[in-house]
Amino acid sequence: MKRAGVRKSAVIRAALVVSLLLTAAACGSDDEPEPTASTPVAAPPTIVPSTAASTSAGSPAERAAAAVAAMSDTDLAGQVLMPYAYGSSATSVDKGSAAGNQGLAGVNTPAEMIAKYHLGGLILVAFTAKDPTGATNPTTNVENPKQVRALTDGLQAAARQLPGGAPLMIGTDQEYGVVTRVTEGVTMLPSAMGAGAAGRPKLTEGAWKAAGAELAAMGITVDFAPVADTLGPPANKVIGSRAFGSDPRANAQQVAAAVSGLQGAGVTAGLKHFPGHGHTSGDSHEGLPVVSQSKAAWTAQDLPPFQSGVGAGAGIVMSGHLDMQALDKGVPATFSKKIMTDLLRGRLKFTGVAVTDAMNMPPAMKWAPGESAVRALNAGNDMLLMPPNIGAARDGILAGLKSGQLKKERLVEAVTRILTLKFRTAAKALPPLTVVASPDHEKAVGALDAASITLLKGPCSGALVTGPVTVTSSGGREVARVNLVRALQAQGVEVQAAGGTKVHLVGYGDKATDLDPAARVTVMMDTPYLLAPAKSPVLVATYSSSKLSLTALAAVLAGKAKAPGKSPVAVPGLPRTAC
Repeated sequence: MKRAGVRKSAVIRAALVVSLLLTAAACGSDDEPEPTASTPVAAPPTIVPSTAASTSAGSPAERAAAAVAAMSDTDLAGQVLMPYAYGSSATSVDKGSAAGNQGLAGVNTPAEMIAKYHLGGLILVAFTAKDPTGATNPTTNVENPKQVRALTDGLQAAARQLPGGAPLMIGTDQEYGVVTRVTEGVTMLPSAMGAGAAGRPKLTEGAWKAAGAELAAMGITVDFAPVADTLGPPANKVIGSRAFGSDPRANAQQVAAAVSGLQGAGVTAGLKHFPGHGHTSGDSHEGLPVVSQSKAAWTAQDLPPFQSGVGAGAGIVMSGHLDMQALDKGVPATFSKKIMTDLLRGRLKFTGVAVTDAMNMPPAMKWAPGESAVRALNAGNDMLLMPPNIGAARDGILAGLKSGQLKKERLVEAVTRILTLKFRTAAKALPPLTVVASPDHEKAVGALDAASITLLKGPCSGALVTGPVTVTSSGGREVARVNLVRALQAQGVEVQAAGGTKVHLVGYGDKATDLDPAARVTVMMDTPYLLAPAKSPVLVATYSSSKLSLTALAAVLAGKAKAPGKSPVAVPGLPRTAC
C-alpha cells in the first residue's frame, strides 16, 4: 500500500507540474459549402461535472491533476481517444446509426460509446465512412443548431458519469468554405482565402468571434480551424481555399486573428495541418504526401502561421500525415518525435494539446490501430482523432503500458494537458442559442465578405452589368444561383430567366469545360485559378458560395460597392486586382 501511495503522489505531482505550465502559458492569450475530398430557446445551465475531483475549488490545472490521480490506466487510455459516432442524438439513434456504432465500438449509441471506453472527446462529423467491418455508412451528427445543442448536452451528461468528472471535448471541422459541418441556421463565414483576399485581420477576428459564439452556443468546445497551411502550387487542391493564401506573413496575421476571435468566444482553436500541408499536391486521405521543400524554405514559408497561431494562444495543434523530408524523411509527421516533440514543443514552445489528424487515414493505418496509437503518443501527440477501431486503439495503449513501450509518464502528461484544457473551457458559461445567426453576427461577417470581393478583370467603377441579367451556374449550384438572383433583385437589378447579360458562376471542383464563353461576367466561388482561361470581359472572385458572399457580390455587380479584395494567390496572366 505504501508503494501505491508513493506512486499516486508522484502522478499527482507530475500532473500538477504539467497543468501549471499549461495554465501559465494560457494566461498571456486569453454557404453553402461544397463537398470535400475528405432555434431560439433559453440555453440550459452550463454542465458542471458532479464528482469531487471536478467540483473542488482550484484552477483548471489543479483540478486536472486531481482528476488524473483518480484515474485508472483504462481511464487514462480512454481520455486520449476522440472518435466519431453515428447518430444525431446521444441516447436515441436509428437502426443504421446503431449498426454503424456497433461496427465501430460494439455499442448502439454515442452515450454508450463514451461510457464503455471512458472517452475524452468526440468529433461531430458529416461524411460517409467505412466502419471496421468494411461497410460504408453515411453519418452526420449535425442537422441544425437546436439539434446540435441537444446532442452535446446529452454527450456531456454521459461524460459526467466518468471517473474524474472531466467534461467531454466536443470538436468539429467548422472551417467555413468547402469544409463546413454545421450548415443550417448558422452565420456562414467566407472561406479562409476570402479572408486572405480582404487582408484585414480585424475583420477576420470579428467574424471568427461571431463564429465562436455560435459554436459555443451549440455546445461545441473545439473547432479544428483555422488552417495554418501556406498555399504553394496551384496543383494543391486538397487545401486550396481552406488556406488564407500564399504569403506566409499575411497568413500569420490572419491565423492569429482567427485564433483570437474563436478563443475570445470560448471555443478552442485547432491549428492544422502541422508542420504544413500547403506545399504538396498529395492528398493524405489517399496516401502519404511528400513535401520536398528544403528546411530553409519550410522555415520561411510554412512555419510563420503556426508560430503566430501558437503565439496567439491556440489551445490545439493538429498534426498532418505528411512526409516532411527536410525534417524527418520517410516518417509521417504525426509519428515523428522530431516534429511533434522537438519542433512543436521545443522550437515553437507549444504547451497545449497536440491532436493527430484522423487515424483512419491511410498514412496512419500502416500499422494496426493499437500500435499506431502507441506510436502517435510516443511521438508527442496527446489525443488520437478518429481511431478506426476504438477498442483496438484503447487495448493497444494498455498493452503498451504493460510492455513498457509506452511510459506511464507520457500518458499522464497527455491526459493532464487534455483535462486542463477541458476544465478551462468548461469554466465559461455557454451562450444562449439566440446568438446563432443574429443580426450582429451577420453584420460582422458581412463586413468581411464585402472586403473580400476581388475584381481581376473589368472596370473598377460603375455597374458591371446593365440591362436585364441572367444568372447561370455550373452543375449542382442552384442554391448559390438563386441566392445571387435574389441579391441582385434587392439591389434593383432586373433579372430574367434567359437572354439577358449573362453572369456565370463556377466553384469548387470545376474545370475549364465548366466555363461559359458567352458570359459577360464569370464569378469564381473558390480558388481563383480557373479564371485564368476564362474569356469573359469581367472576372470576379468571391472565394465562397455563402449567401453573404453573394450578397456582397451583388452590390459590386450593381455598381453600389467597390471590389476592394486582392487575390491572395497568383493567377497566371491576371493581376491580384484590376483596381
